[in-house]
Amino acid sequence: MLNRIVANIQDIGHRVIDSVWRLGNASRFFILVLLKSGTCLRRFSLVIRELYYTGVLSLIIIIVSGLFVGMVLGLQGYETLQKYGSESAVGTLVALSLVRELGPVVSALLFASRAGSAITAEIGLMKATEQLSAMGMMAVDPIARVVAPRFWAGVISMPLLAAMFSVMGVFGGYLVTVVFIGVDAGSFWSQMQGAVDFRFDIINGFIKSCFFGVAITAIAVYEGYDAPPTAEGVSGATTRTVVTSSLVILGLDFILTAFMFRGIS
Repeated sequence: MLNRIVANIQDIGHRVIDSVWRLGNASRFFILVLLKSGTCLRRFSLVIRELYYTGVLSLIIIIVSGLFVGMVLGLQGYETLQKYGSESAVGTLVALSLVRELGPVVSALLFASRAGSAITAEIGLMKATEQLSAMGMMAVDPIARVVAPRFWAGVISMPLLAAMFSVMGVFGGYLVTVVFIGVDAGSFWSQMQGAVDFRFDIINGFIKSCFFGVAITAIAVYEGYDAPPTAEGVSGATTRTVVTSSLVILGLDFILTAFMFRGIS
């Protein structure tokens, strides 16, 4: 019995040490990517190519998801506000919910599931098929040529996708509440414009999406570059990317929201 308890404590210690080691290794890798980003920023065509794969190909799921989330918010908000005679304020509810919270968070989760996993799988397969090693033999830095363009493409794509999600969400709320239910369109838009503040709502949502973009792509490129060069290793790295990114997004959202509300008060 005592030996089993000692073994469990040792296992927990090994897991903690391994997690701390991976965190330090990931931080060093992140700094290395930033230091070697000059090549892809000078040759911006490399980033533009990756923008298509990470951003443009993610538009469909972002647009459709944003539309339906906005429609659900419109329905739920109208049913709730109607009890208090404030159904004209449904536009404010939809806009603030999307711009402050749901737009950045939900689009980040979708981006991690679609683009983050694809980045990890692509880099992991390049490592498994020894393409990265071949680049090193040809005096081509794989971090500068492969990793950095994907990192910056993700950082640029995420805020734009979050903005598109929020726009489509507001449009979905408009369709449900104004077109289908019959809320006055003037009240819908005027109360929304009066309640949504550019600095405290839109800018804060943009800042959130920027942090999420950096976190997701940093995790995705590190997991792909660090993946064992096997099919099982690449699949495990892809799974870790989605799980870790989702947890980091939710944790960052709480921290950033706490700081932003403190700034408002």
